[in-house]
Amino acid sequence: MLTHAEENYLKAIYKIGETNNCAAQTTEISVAINTTTASVTDMLKKLSEKKIVNYEKYHGVTLTDEGLRTARTLIRKHRLWEVFLCEKLGYGWDECHDMAEQLEHIRSEDLSERLDSFLNYPHFDPHGDPIPDKNGVYTRREQQLLNTLQVGESGIIVGVCENSSAFLQHLSRIGFGLGVELTVVEVFPFDGSQTIKINDAVTPMQISRDVNKNIFVGLVS
Repeated sequence: MLTHAEENYLKAIYKIGETNNCAAQTTEISVAINTTTASVTDMLKKLSEKKIVNYEKYHGVTLTDEGLRTARTLIRKHRLWEVFLCEKLGYGWDECHDMAEQLEHIRSEDLSERLDSFLNYPHFDPHGDPIPDKNGVYTRREQQLLNTLQVGESGIIVGVCENSSAFLQHLSRIGFGLGVELTVVEVFPFDGSQTIKINDAVTPMQISRDVNKNIFVGLVS
């Protein structure tokens, strides 16, 4: 049985590997876990002894089949709990992450399946991240970053890369959220900012590169 800390490492390794399509490096894991590289190295050795990661010093780390299964199970539980907290208990998308971090470590598989059924088998969480089913299969969709849209192109917000409370609260303040349709009015190559018009608003707004590089949209034809 893994500790909560060990489970958190597996999630971090999985997400880094999924994003970069390669082995996770010690420095990347230390940033994700918010700890020292020395502590990461010690933990990777322990996880390697338990045969849930493939670790070779200076060559990064990947998950074994068992590690992959465990990481996807944790992510599944985390995202289901986020849906429950937002849809059933009324928490905002900026509030649910930390609570789901605690709830994801509940080990009952039966509880996860009942929760999934109760929520009517959602495919995406409140941040637009896909929820793997009980077999670890994700629902895929076409999406791209907002900062890749050109003048005149429209999109619907379907997800975010950054899910910190501060970022999500900022998006809420400017009227951005999942399902919001918007159009690019102007692009500023110097700093990567854009002028955006929310389609049911009168006045366009300018958003920075720090915002538009962290929002996923589905194109509107």
